[in-house]
Amino acid sequence: AQPKGPETWFPLKIGSVDLNVQVMVRDMELQQGLMHRAMLGDDEGMVFVYPSAGGRSFWMRNTLIPLDIGFFSPDGVLSEVRAMNPLDENPVTSYSSNIQFAIETNQGWYHAHDLKPGAHLDMGALKEALVARGFEPKEFGLR
Repeated sequence: AQPKGPETWFPLKIGSVDLNVQVMVRDMELQQGLMHRAMLGDDEGMVFVYPSAGGRSFWMRNTLIPLDIGFFSPDGVLSEVRAMNPLDENPVTSYSSNIQFAIETNQGWYHAHDLKPGAHLDMGALKEALVARGFEPKEFGLR
C-alpha cells in the first residue's frame, strides 16, 4: 500500500478522549503545521512527531486559528498545555526539555475535556499512524 500523506486523518486518544489528527513528521510538514487554515473541527488536531526528545518551540506565523498546544514526553505523557494566539510570532516554548510530541487543537479543547498534565497519549494509535504514513516507529524510539 502507498504511504498516506500528511493530509490524512487518523483516530487518536488522549486519556479517554477521541481526537482525529493529522500526523506531521518531515521537516517541511513540521514547519507548515496549521498555517493558512481557516478552521479546525471540534475534535481535530495536528500531531508533531520528532525523532527524539528536546525542548520545543512553536509560533503562529500565518496561523489564523486560536490554538492550544499540548507538549508530550517520549512515553506519551502530557507535560503541559499552552495557549497560542492567531498570527502571534512570539515563540511558545515548552517548559520541559523532554518533549517528543506536540498536539495542536482548537484553543480550549484540553480544558473542555478536562485533560491535564499526566494524561496519556494512545501510543499504539500513534505508532499505527506512523506506519500508515510510511515511517518505522523505531526511528522515533517507539517499540
